[in-house]
Amino acid sequence: MSDGRLPPRRRWVGWVIGLTLLVVILATGWVFFRGFGAASELQNVRNSVGQLQSAIEDRDFARAEQIAPRTEQHAAAAHDLTSDPVWRSFEFIPWLGGGFTSFREIAEITDDVATNAITPLITVARQADLATLGLSGSHVDLAPLSVLQDPLGESATTLAAADLRAQRVDTNVTISMMGDVITQQRDLIHDASRTVGAMHGASVLLPNMLGSNGPRAYLVAVQNNAELRSHGGAVQALALMHADNGALSIDRIVSAHDFPALDAPLPLDEATVALYGDAPGRLVRDATSIPAFAEAGAMLATRWQQQYGDAIDGVIAVDLVTLQQLTAATEQISFGDFTAGADTLVEVLASEVPATGADPAAYDTLVAQATIALASALLMSDDPPAILGALSDAAASGHIRLWSVHPEEQAALAASTLGGALPSDAENDVYVEVLLNDRTGGAMDYYADAAITRAIGECHGDQTTQVHVTWTNDAPASELPASVTGSDPENPDDLEPGTTRTLIAIVGPEGATAKETGDAQAQIGERPVVQYDVTAPRGESVTITATFTGSNTGEQFAHVRHTPMLNRVDVTRAALECE
Repeated sequence: MSDGRLPPRRRWVGWVIGLTLLVVILATGWVFFRGFGAASELQNVRNSVGQLQSAIEDRDFARAEQIAPRTEQHAAAAHDLTSDPVWRSFEFIPWLGGGFTSFREIAEITDDVATNAITPLITVARQADLATLGLSGSHVDLAPLSVLQDPLGESATTLAAADLRAQRVDTNVTISMMGDVITQQRDLIHDASRTVGAMHGASVLLPNMLGSNGPRAYLVAVQNNAELRSHGGAVQALALMHADNGALSIDRIVSAHDFPALDAPLPLDEATVALYGDAPGRLVRDATSIPAFAEAGAMLATRWQQQYGDAIDGVIAVDLVTLQQLTAATEQISFGDFTAGADTLVEVLASEVPATGADPAAYDTLVAQATIALASALLMSDDPPAILGALSDAAASGHIRLWSVHPEEQAALAASTLGGALPSDAENDVYVEVLLNDRTGGAMDYYADAAITRAIGECHGDQTTQVHVTWTNDAPASELPASVTGSDPENPDDLEPGTTRTLIAIVGPEGATAKETGDAQAQIGERPVVQYDVTAPRGESVTITATFTGSNTGEQFAHVRHTPMLNRVDVTRAALECE
């Protein structure tokens, strides 16, 4: 007869199960408690960085030196809270573990940045006003810039390395709170890296580029993103700018229609001809279709010298987004019958002006007039921080391109995003690019949106990198004039009014092989290119795909660069789709 007690073996099993559950509950509570603590500390880091930036802008260095140690303490605490053995053990849990790994990695990166980048920046800020970098009206004081090169270089190197690490941290995690915090920290590090990198680049390049060793002449090309080209848009206006020992002047601004089409194109590389024909070598407005901006810049400089005789030291390409951001440093500007400010310049130039039915020559002339008005206002502006802030934001988001005829300067530009060229692929960092070129012939890209997803992994035993581009035509249902749609109602073979036609080229990793053929193929250096000729009726979306296998695909993280548009281009990760 049983006495009601469990056999010893079953009692031991019960004890083991109960103890295991207790340990799991305690461990879960432990890591979530520490996770909330780490999230709070990272929020404190973001708050402290904002306070630190304000203190530096106000040149209140006593306050900055009080904030810096607090920032480091918060970052170190977040790192400590996510590094203990219990936390690390949770990284091995299926489905959940990746989020704990990503959270630990972003906390560690934040700690590295706080420890190694903040103090040098405060030292730099003491030596020069980082908010103005010597700019005052139409003159830049070049003396302080050379002093800033080494200390800015130290912080820029730290931040660039941290940014690369942060971009590889996966934000697609199961626990949404973790994903939000990781994204916020990644954005903070990325913004800091872009800003400090731009300041360091300026300290290195600007003295010579602004004429410390003799006068310089630059061509400023204004692109219209409502009619996309590889580096922003069709060139509509060109300005000649001189720089002499920091003194800046604008001496001539002309419309792109002042340059006649050439009967025979200037020399073009094979990739450009394969993708875009010979138009970039004949038409100034199409020069920025050339995938390599070094070649596009040289093309524009040649056309200017042929037309006006001026030898050009470099080319600066900006777009309507850049102009609008710069307008924030001025009051409203007036040109023709239009007036625009910091919130309306893009709408006026990309939508209202073409909606008047202006022919292409008149449209280009109005853009040139807007450029004259803005340049005059900027050269008289008493708000250098706003100007530099606008230029920094535009450059960081890919809306500015630079080319120099001087080899040392061009080498430095080519290694930055300003140069408009993809970096060489490395073991853990691979680059792909999406180039957008309008073939509608109007200003329909004002209504366009694009979204890009990238995926890496293995398909049927092959290492694979895959890029999807979704192109959306959001044009309104109401009738638009032919100057906007680019359609000729008397030509039955022309596009239906309101439809867009866009060449979308996807540039793959170095040494890879493209699986799709698309509508055109090319090779840019060692990179394969697949291009699609995409037609999208109004209100509809079209998705195209390029799949690359072989070298630099599959396991390596893929950075995506793309043509700058008027609207933000969403770039996300996705699951690999194998046929």
